[in-house]
Amino acid sequence: MGDFDYKIIINNLPFLWDGLLLSLKLFCIALVGGIFFGTLLALARLSSWRILSYSSAGFVNLIRSIPFIMAIFWFYFLTPMLVGKITGQQGEAVGPFTSAVVAFIMVESAYYSEIIRAGIQSVPRGQPWAAYALGMNYWQAMGHIVLPQAFRNMLPIMLTQAIILFQDTSLVYVVGLKDFLGAASKAGQISGRIVELYIFVALVFLIICFGASRLVKYLQARMDAGRV
Repeated sequence: MGDFDYKIIINNLPFLWDGLLLSLKLFCIALVGGIFFGTLLALARLSSWRILSYSSAGFVNLIRSIPFIMAIFWFYFLTPMLVGKITGQQGEAVGPFTSAVVAFIMVESAYYSEIIRAGIQSVPRGQPWAAYALGMNYWQAMGHIVLPQAFRNMLPIMLTQAIILFQDTSLVYVVGLKDFLGAASKAGQISGRIVELYIFVALVFLIICFGASRLVKYLQARMDAGRV
C-alpha cells in the first residue's frame, strides 16, 4: 500500500458520484416497486381463489430459483429475440436501465412477497374477524387493520432485504450501466489504478450497509422492548 495514490480517487469523485446516484436511483425504484408488487403477490398467495394463489406461488418460486443476474439478461438480451419470434420482425433492444429496473422489481417483489406474507400471517386471526364484525370488507380490513400491524412486525427484515438490494445494484455492470461499481471500474481501467478505486467503493458500501444494519438492530430492540 506504499504507492497508494489518493489523488486517483479525488480526481474521479465527480464520475464516481454520478455512478453512486445511479445506484441509489435504481435502489429506490426497485425498493418501492418490490414492496408494492410484493404486497399484491402476498395477498394473491393468501387468496382463497386457487388461480391467484397457484399462479402467484409459481411466479415467486420460479423467480427465487434463478440467479439474479439471469433475470437482467432475460430482459436485456432475450426480450428482443422473443419479440422477433412472435412478430416476425426484428425486436428493438431494451435499454440497460429499463432492463435493470424491470429485473430488480421482478426479483425483489418475489422476495418481499414472502416477507409480507409471513408478516400478514403473524397478525392474530382475531384481528381481521373483528374488522369484519365492525362491517369492514376484505380490502378495508387489510388496509386499516392487518397490513399496518404486519408491516410493523416485518420492518426489520424488510430493511435487511433493502440492504441486500443495495448491494445487488452492482450487478448491473453486466449490461453496461455506469453504476457506482461500474464507474469505478471504468475509471480504474482508464487510469490504470483500479485498486484504489475498488477500495474506495468497498469502503462506501461498508459505511452505508453497516449504518443501515445498525438501524435495523436499533429498530428491532425498540420493537422487542415495546412487546414486553
